[in-house]
Amino acid sequence: MPTRLTNRRDERKHRAGVKCPASPATLRAMTEILILYYSRHGTTAAMARQIARGVGAVDGCSARLRTVPPVSAETEAVAPAVPSEGAPYCEHADLRECSGLILGSPTRFGNMAAPMKYFLDSTSGLWLSGALSGKPAAVFTSTGTQHGGQESTLLTMMLPLLHHGMLMVGLPYTEPALSTTTGGGTPYGASVVSGSGPTPRKPDSQELALCEALGRRVATLARKLAA
Repeated sequence: MPTRLTNRRDERKHRAGVKCPASPATLRAMTEILILYYSRHGTTAAMARQIARGVGAVDGCSARLRTVPPVSAETEAVAPAVPSEGAPYCEHADLRECSGLILGSPTRFGNMAAPMKYFLDSTSGLWLSGALSGKPAAVFTSTGTQHGGQESTLLTMMLPLLHHGMLMVGLPYTEPALSTTTGGGTPYGASVVSGSGPTPRKPDSQELALCEALGRRVATLARKLAA
C-alpha cells in the first residue's frame, strides 16, 4: 500500500481566537469556500485559481486554496512541512471551517488521483461529527485526452462528498459555454483537456468561463444558506 508522505506544518498563527462572539453581519462577511485540489503538472492548479476568481466575484465570499501531499511507495518518505510552492497542505480544520467545498483532481484511469483519495479516506472523523453536512460542494478535473474519463472522475469524486451529506452543485446548460465548448466542460463539474504532450495545453476561454461559473455557483449557494 502506498504511504502518504508526512504532512506537518504550523501555519495557524493567523487564525488567532476571536475574543468576542462575531455579529451576524460579520459572519455573513466571512463566507469562505475551500478549493481543495491535487495537481501534478499545473493544469488542475490553474483551474483552482480560476474557480477562486468566480468565488471572489460573489459579494462577501472568499476562496481558501489548499492542496494535498503526494503519496509514496517508500514507507519512510517524508514530505516537507510546507510545500515549496503553491497552496498549503489541507488540514481537517480547513474542512470544518469552510462554508462550501470545491474539490479538484486530475483523472487517473477514470477516477481521482491517489493523493486526493488518500486524504478523503482520512476524513471519517468529520463524517462522524457531520462537519460537512448541509454545505454546498462541487468537483472539477483535467484529462490528457478528450475522452480520458472526465465524467466518470467527476461522478466518483462526488460519492464521498455525498456520504458527508454535502449538497452537490453542477453546471447547468444556462451557462452558454457548456453548449459551445469543444474542449472540457460537463454538467457534472468543470473540466479541462490538458493534452498528452510534455507541455500541458492551457485552458481555453470557454473552459475558464466554466471554471469561474462553478466558483460563482457554489459561493452564491453558500451565501444563501448562510443567510
